[in-house]
Amino acid sequence: MRVVVVSDTHAPRRWKACPPRVAEHLRGADAILHAGDVCVASVLDELAQYAPVHAVLGNNDGPDVAEWGAPERLELDLGGLAVAMVHDSGQARGRTARMRRRFPAADLVVFGHSHIPMDETGDGVRIFNPGSPTDRRRQPHGTIGLLDIADGRLTAAEIVPVT
Repeated sequence: MRVVVVSDTHAPRRWKACPPRVAEHLRGADAILHAGDVCVASVLDELAQYAPVHAVLGNNDGPDVAEWGAPERLELDLGGLAVAMVHDSGQARGRTARMRRRFPAADLVVFGHSHIPMDETGDGVRIFNPGSPTDRRRQPHGTIGLLDIADGRLTAAEIVPVT
């Protein structure tokens, strides 16, 4: 299973339409995860043209994103892998332990908010932030995440520059 992970698209200010380099990866996706700060639900509709979308609310998301179906936190099974999602994982210090406590059944926790790409393992959980494809802030590139899942295991995780 191929999963594309995005966060912090900040439409329409930053995301006017799906960037071509993001669309290249979406075309082969089996699922798409959006870790919040979509800002307008039309982005989720646009992403859903490529693959099923699972999204959580970010601090900049309006009622239309909630009405679309994005909760504050989400736990789901992707190809047998227990995945949890939340927009803001809190401060960097103690993050893996905090995510383990918050999502005790999760193998992987996907989050956003900081716009800082991250793939880290600790305290029995892997945490993954794809960064932002459209608002890189102090990062050298806009980024997305790619996950490969097989037989209930995360077989590959990659942060990919798209700008």
